[in-house]
Amino acid sequence: MSASAGVATTNGAVSFWWAQIGQPMRRAPLDGSRRADVCIVGGGYTGLWTAYALKRADPALDVVVLEAEFCGFGASGRNGGWLTHDITGRDRFLASAGRDAVVRFQRAMDDAVDEVVATARTEGIDADIHRGGELDVAVTPSQLRRLQAHVEHERSVGNTDLRLLPADEARSRVAVSGALGASWHEHCARIQPAKLVRGLAEAVERLGVRVFESTRAREITPRLVRTARGDVTAPVVIRATEGFTAGLAGERRRWLPMNSSLIVTEPLPAAFWREVGWEHRDTLGDGAHVYVYAQRTADDRIAIGGRGVPYRYGSRFDADGRTPARTIAQLREMLVRLFPAARDAAIDHAWSGVLGVPRDWAATVSFERRTGLGHAGGYVGTGVTTTNLAGRTLADLVLERDTELVHLPWVNHGAKRWEPEPLRFLAVQAVYGAYRAADRHERRGRASTSPLARAADLLAGRS
Repeated sequence: MSASAGVATTNGAVSFWWAQIGQPMRRAPLDGSRRADVCIVGGGYTGLWTAYALKRADPALDVVVLEAEFCGFGASGRNGGWLTHDITGRDRFLASAGRDAVVRFQRAMDDAVDEVVATARTEGIDADIHRGGELDVAVTPSQLRRLQAHVEHERSVGNTDLRLLPADEARSRVAVSGALGASWHEHCARIQPAKLVRGLAEAVERLGVRVFESTRAREITPRLVRTARGDVTAPVVIRATEGFTAGLAGERRRWLPMNSSLIVTEPLPAAFWREVGWEHRDTLGDGAHVYVYAQRTADDRIAIGGRGVPYRYGSRFDADGRTPARTIAQLREMLVRLFPAARDAAIDHAWSGVLGVPRDWAATVSFERRTGLGHAGGYVGTGVTTTNLAGRTLADLVLERDTELVHLPWVNHGAKRWEPEPLRFLAVQAVYGAYRAADRHERRGRASTSPLARAADLLAGRS
């Protein structure tokens, strides 16, 4: 391992995923006003999956995608690479729609994992997909108790493939230091996010979708999208801007733009992998309140992420994704806590991205026939898979197809807007401060969940 341990040789601008394969040549921008059947604002996973589903269902549709930067510039090219079946807002939908609806939702999410893998194969997209399942490890007694309760609850509401693993079986999959147990399910794959979004953009173009990059939407209204390069009029307009939604006129309080940061190590030697294992290449999470997410990359690095500076005042965000030095240090500390053998590993790249958080922490896909406006988002970390389901659901809604997807409980789900400033800034700082304090208390041996975490859940609207 390198002697330059702890130094991130590249910070921000693009993610490691894009740096690895090369930032794409930008497609031409919009060159004047035009008409279309469907205009999609946002060239990330949501927008591209929606365009793909629409053109597969009706090849005659004239579909336009407008992207402010380049396809996959945002969270779709910056995320941790977890293609997982988790439902964002499961308990909200359980309360509002009941168990049977959530069971149907869970099966749809299981199928969405399969759908992404199958589409990548069909379209010839090599995205380093490896289906090793998802392993979430408990490293404190309080984490283990929460994990046990979580598995029992999940199984009661349809996630019957989730297994509780004892410590020895958990460590046999990935030798996480101090692991007391883990949960595991098969409906998850590791991916290289930028390779997937690049391939998906190329696939929609082959279907005849017109993709315009370097074209920022200024305003979205029924049947009209305004940009500095011209306007697009269409009977159907889909907002697929997720974490960047706060930058649109009138949308600042719709979804809170939450920042998430990642680091990636240098390629680690064979001796490290003999000690740690991880041959199944499961995606890896922990049970902390300020949790981490990690993967073993195709070239034998560890990419690990978490919340560093979660929110900036006024719903501002750094689109370039530069990562504060203290966040890099925190993530490196988490890496070494899980894998002491990585202590001397160099950090080759650090980057950040922004994701959209609804006030009730529940994802949604919505379409209003009267105005022709639709949107999807609020995935809070599950977007690699959920975007595929959202895109297929939006296509069914737009095309008025009475399928199982349009009756899932997240369809047309609404949440109230976030509070005005300075309330939301103060609340987010308090929430994540309490979560970090709760994690510190629990690492000192507390057997039950810290009351600080319970209070933070209430303040955040997560319980």
